[in-house]
Amino acid sequence: MRREKSDQLYREAEKHIPGGVNSPVRAFKSVNDEPFYVKRAKGAYLYDVDGNRYIDYVSSWGAIILGHAYDGLLEEIKKAIEEGTSFGACHQAEIELAKMIKEAYPSIELVRLTSSGTEATMSALRLARGYTGKNGVVKFRGCYHGHGDSLLVKAGSGLATFGIPDSGGVPEDLARHTFIAEFNHIESLERIFEKEKDIACVIMEPIMGNMGVILPEDNFLEDVRKLCSDSGILLIFDEVITGFRVGYRGAQGLYRINPDITCLGKILGGGFPIGAFGGKREIMGQLAPLGNVYQAGTLSGNPVAVKSGIYVLDYLKKNPQIYNEMDVNMERLIKGFEETARKYGIPLKINKVTGMFTGFFTDQDVVDYASAMTSSKALYERFFKSMIEEGIFFAPSPYEAAFLNMSHKEEEISRTLDAFDRAMKKIK
Repeated sequence: MRREKSDQLYREAEKHIPGGVNSPVRAFKSVNDEPFYVKRAKGAYLYDVDGNRYIDYVSSWGAIILGHAYDGLLEEIKKAIEEGTSFGACHQAEIELAKMIKEAYPSIELVRLTSSGTEATMSALRLARGYTGKNGVVKFRGCYHGHGDSLLVKAGSGLATFGIPDSGGVPEDLARHTFIAEFNHIESLERIFEKEKDIACVIMEPIMGNMGVILPEDNFLEDVRKLCSDSGILLIFDEVITGFRVGYRGAQGLYRINPDITCLGKILGGGFPIGAFGGKREIMGQLAPLGNVYQAGTLSGNPVAVKSGIYVLDYLKKNPQIYNEMDVNMERLIKGFEETARKYGIPLKINKVTGMFTGFFTDQDVVDYASAMTSSKALYERFFKSMIEEGIFFAPSPYEAAFLNMSHKEEEISRTLDAFDRAMKKIK
């Protein structure tokens, strides 16, 4: 597969952009490779500047659910752009999107829009601290909640990829207010609550997506919810990835657990940058201009992003069968992966939930950070490079989720399984 133009662009980018990329995982460093440069995208495919075509299982890291450049969405975006790209003022579509979010998430009584998931989680932490008058934050090892200072302690995803336990530039005085619990181990949270009395909130991905897909076991979420309620500590669900992805009502709908604050993003913008956080009226009422917790954003509620989000959410609500269709295709894909791995004697454990999955190259069941770390980086690198050569794009990190969108059909699944067979044969 030719990459001459991509290689040239990467050399040029390195002169002007740190590491040549605007987000670290795009550098492909963890798989000892270099990025290709996308020229356009349509349906289930990316097309690069060298003329190569890739079946895309990154799906803009989960943000694309209808497929790239979906025709109906493009028409809606064109109409929105003609009315203006940014107002810096109130507009009616903000209200419509807020009402749709509230309808989908009964735990949300008031919601505020942001321009990214990171802004949403940062703002949710500030709100929790302002509401409770406490400073401590508990997160789970391996959960990534954006690059806010308090949240870059034992984060997963890109940080785990690069082997960095913490980020430079985070003051020790701030980091000491962040406490680390272990996902699926309620006793680790109980020990923190027993010892620390200045805890404002617990923030968690109800389904981990930034250490690969890791599902909550048994009654873990119920136990976290009860423990927080009994201790007077706010519970924040980071559903930036799972919101509208694992079902229209997200992980909250799957597990019937209501947090105090919810963070959203990705699909919410239909492919445009957006985020949101919302929760109980009493808590959200502490935000300015109602209360003394300040949060703002010049481009929050961007009219193009908001109208794009309205279109996608309306489509998902009216066509709930697409979740089942994605599941059918995903099950066929995963079954084929597992059968092929067994045929060639390659260790592989796959965790999955509607429309998203992760294959871990390990013999162990993956239920937490420690077991995720048993996955072979060397095997993943060989898998990634082999699949890229076959025109199949998975995340350039072993600790990310793969995402199906509505445009992944029988042809794409068959092509992927054929490529996987050749890749595993080569690895064997």
